[in-house]
Amino acid sequence: METINDTLHIERTAPQSRSYSEPFWNGTKDKKLLVQYDTEVGKYQWYPRATSRFTGKHSKLEWREVKGEGEVYSFTIVRRARPPFRDHEPFFLAVVELPEGVQIMGNTVGITKEEMKIGLKVKPYWHPLPDGFHMLMWQKA
Repeated sequence: METINDTLHIERTAPQSRSYSEPFWNGTKDKKLLVQYDTEVGKYQWYPRATSRFTGKHSKLEWREVKGEGEVYSFTIVRRARPPFRDHEPFFLAVVELPEGVQIMGNTVGITKEEMKIGLKVKPYWHPLPDGFHMLMWQKA
């Protein structure tokens, strides 16, 4: 049976935040998943950006906390990776769809090759980073 790594032991740092992603990263300090919401069209959007992907406007965006529970929409087993992930393969990279209609990609924790499937129920796993931030990863719900 092939072992799938969870990449928890890889040293990571939080990406440099931009003005439009700073609320997301600040939320991770409290293990909160914050997603942008366009109040004009009533839809969530992911990844963080300066303008609405629906209207192109900035003024109608706000940050809302979501539970983060969702299901695997797609996944792959990474067998060849660049640093810092090189020599830590294989590992899962999953796209998770949330009930709010957004899809968020991330590594998984504690999910075996036999368990991983489209539709698998998952929830956030908050991996601690330097400076009090956390990296969003996925674990079985």
